Amino acid sequence: MVSTQRTLSLLVLCFLVGTMLVNGQSANNVRATYHLYNPQNINWNYNTASVYCATWDANQPLSWRQKYGWTAFCGPQGPHGRDSCGKCLRVTSTATGAQATVRIVDQCANGGLDLDVNVFNQIDTNGQGYQQGHLTVNYVFVNC
Repeated sequence: MVSTQRTLSLLVLCFLVGTMLVNGQSANNVRATYHLYNPQNINWNYNTASVYCATWDANQPLSWRQKYGWTAFCGPQGPHGRDSCGKCLRVTSTATGAQATVRIVDQCANGGLDLDVNVFNQIDTNGQGYQQGHLTVNYVFVNC
């Protein structure tokens, strides 16, 4: 019994440490472009959107898939590939301070984020990001 409790305690501890290593990771002055996912038009369907994370997360409940805006992630800090799928980021525009929480659903190659256009517009409150074709943002991994 004691051995089972120790094993369970160790598993819980490993999970918590792993979670803490992801949560709190951040990066500043990251390039964020926009992508026309428009998930509200496709019932937040990962397969229809052909996102990378569909393999692992497409069967999540609709309430989970639509809870946050979507982003592709290829940022300089944090997990990449499958390990990033389903994680959330709090993204802040450096120009305006506007923030949004997004869920990672895809990969990208721009070295930063590729936000759904709706999220991009939400934090581009002064329109400069649209004019430039990108925003400069800070992000931090947060609990979803």
